[in-house]
Amino acid sequence: MSVNTDRQSKPAGIDPERGPAAFRKPQEILAALALPDRGDVYSLSLPRFTGMPLFGSHPPFQVHMARTPAGLRAEGRQPWGPRNDVNLGYMAELVSATSHCGAHVDALAHMTIGEDDHWYGGGNAREHLGDGGPRHGDAAKLPPFITRGVMLDVPAYRGVAALPKSDPVTGEELQAIARHQDTEVRPGDVVLVRTGYLGKWPDSEALARHATAGPDISAARWLLDSGVVAAGSDTETFEVQPAPDPGNPANPQPVHTLLLIENAIYLFESIYLEELARDRAYEFLFVALPIKIEGATGSMLDPVAIV
Repeated sequence: MSVNTDRQSKPAGIDPERGPAAFRKPQEILAALALPDRGDVYSLSLPRFTGMPLFGSHPPFQVHMARTPAGLRAEGRQPWGPRNDVNLGYMAELVSATSHCGAHVDALAHMTIGEDDHWYGGGNAREHLGDGGPRHGDAAKLPPFITRGVMLDVPAYRGVAALPKSDPVTGEELQAIARHQDTEVRPGDVVLVRTGYLGKWPDSEALARHATAGPDISAARWLLDSGVVAAGSDTETFEVQPAPDPGNPANPQPVHTLLLIENAIYLFESIYLEELARDRAYEFLFVALPIKIEGATGSMLDPVAIV
C-alpha cells in the first residue's frame, strides 16, 4: 500500500476547511430526525476525570479549583462588593486538557503529513500554523453532526466480549457485520465501530489487553466507498495500531491519512457504545455538537444516539 504524502491543493467542489459533513441537505437532516420511534436517548461518552487513561503522549486531563468559598475569604475577595451578610460564595475550576480526551472528534487540522506538514484542503504548518494553533481547518470550522448513525458490533459478531490487543477489523468483516445485523450503511452516515474496549473502562490493565484494535486500511476504503461523512470507534485511535500494512514509505496511521487528511472524513474516538450494544440498537439518530474553539485541533463531545 502506498500513501500520498504530496501537498494537496483545494479539493474541487468541497469546502477545504469543513469537508462533506458540513453540507448535509435539509431533507437529509429531516430524514435523520425522523428515525427515532422510541425516544430512548443513549449517551455515547463517559465522564472525564483527573488522571484518566489517554492515548500516547497526549497531555493529561486535570481539574484544578481556581475559586472556592474558603479561598475567596482567605484572599479577602468581594466579587459582589461588601454587602454579603449571607456568606454567598462560589466555586470555579480550571480544566487543563487536550481536546482529544474522552469522546471527541478530530478536526481536519489534527493530523499532518509530508515534509511540509500539510493537512486536508491545503493547510500546512508554514502558512497556517500560528502560536495560537492552526488557522485553517481548526475546531472553529467543525460542523454540527445531526445524521443517521450506524453501530457495527464486531465483538458480538465474533462471539467475544472485546477484541484482543491490536486486532485488525477489515472492510470485508464490516460489510459482513452490516449484513448480519440487517443494517445498511448509506451515504451521509456516521458509522461507529465497537471493539469492546470501553467495556473495560477505567481499568488501565484491562484496557491495555484490548488497546488499539480497530479498522485497518481495507475498512477505511470500505467506509470511504460507502459514502460516510464520519466514522468512529470506542478506542482512542480509531484505527488498529500498529498498522498491519504501513506501506512503503511506512505510514504508522494510514487510516487517518486516507480518511481525515485526504478525504475530510471526520473521525470520532472514545465513543461509548456498550449500552447500544446491550440493546442491539444498530440504527439511530446521531447528534454531536462540537465546541467551536479557534486554533483547537478537535473537540470534546457528549454525543447522543436517539432511537
